[in-house]
Amino acid sequence: MLKTEKINNIIVVRFDNTDRFNALITEPVKEEIKSFFNTTGTKLILNLEGIRYIDSSGFGVFLSIMKTAANSRVSQDVLHLP
Repeated sequence: MLKTEKINNIIVVRFDNTDRFNALITEPVKEEIKSFFNTTGTKLILNLEGIRYIDSSGFGVFLSIMKTAANSRVSQDVLHLP
């Protein structure tokens, strides 16, 4: 569901094999992304390239991970907004 790669100490996370970020996948996505926040100073980019639809559950995940990132002193960015 998610693919990650590390580029110059930055974790880049992108969706794989889906063009929808909806209630069917939000929990596992949220938990996987939050797992990167265990280390202070982590830099994370969430690449939304290829995502064509985001429902309210998907937006809720964005808010949740932004709050977690702020509390964990993690830098995060979002690329390729649909």
